[in-house]
Amino acid sequence: MEYLSARRRHPLAALVALLIALAATGGLYAALAPTQRAQANPAQSLAIDQGKRLYDVGCASCHGPSGQGSHNGPSLVGVGAAAVDFQMGTGRMPAQQPGAQVPKKRPVYPQPQIDQIAAYVASLGPGPAIPNPSQYTPGDMANGGQLFRTNCAQCHNFAGSGGALSEGKFAPELRGVSPKHIYEAMLTGPQNMPSFPDTTMPEPQKRDIIAYVTSATDPATFPSYGGLSLGWLGPVPEGLFGWIFGLGVLIAASIWIAARTAKARKK
Repeated sequence: MEYLSARRRHPLAALVALLIALAATGGLYAALAPTQRAQANPAQSLAIDQGKRLYDVGCASCHGPSGQGSHNGPSLVGVGAAAVDFQMGTGRMPAQQPGAQVPKKRPVYPQPQIDQIAAYVASLGPGPAIPNPSQYTPGDMANGGQLFRTNCAQCHNFAGSGGALSEGKFAPELRGVSPKHIYEAMLTGPQNMPSFPDTTMPEPQKRDIIAYVTSATDPATFPSYGGLSLGWLGPVPEGLFGWIFGLGVLIAASIWIAARTAKARKK
């Protein structure tokens, strides 16, 4: 006892006790914490390996060999599989050329290869997963219209026709976009769009917005009751049409009336 009591007063006793406590904590964590891929699904592991090969060929030149990003592309660590499925499923990635915004085009990869690349990117860090069909089944269209006009119409137009933004950017048209990609866009916030995670916009509200967008962009359910819609782009093209066509008709009618009057006076 006297020996331990003497050692306890040693200047390094506190440091030694701290090291022993840290070693014990680390050992318990290593013994009890689950390994990252302890029970990995063999099919999932195969998809990740195949996705890595596809990634190295088509994506690594911009996003880095490990998804860490570069001056040509952002980091993919933590973006999740949903972001990959949206960007590649809509043909935005791989990008044809750098620019203010990458436009939609025909997909380069088939869906099975997109799923493999998405599995690899998801393994780099936790992020939103690809939604299942029950998550993007259309909900209440009336409530979705209110939510869309509050959160989305400022950029995408009240009818989903898109619109211009600053510095050469734009909000794309929503006509023809699948419900899955609409859900993924709200979940991940691609390019200039803000993200709406479930903590900000719960899943039922996303489903309501999908119901409104799919209805508003379908001519069969949202016809142009007022005649020529001019792309549903709002008052600017409508006013321009009124000035050019309407005012042009009035000027032409005035010239015709003046010519007829002058001809009648000559007689």
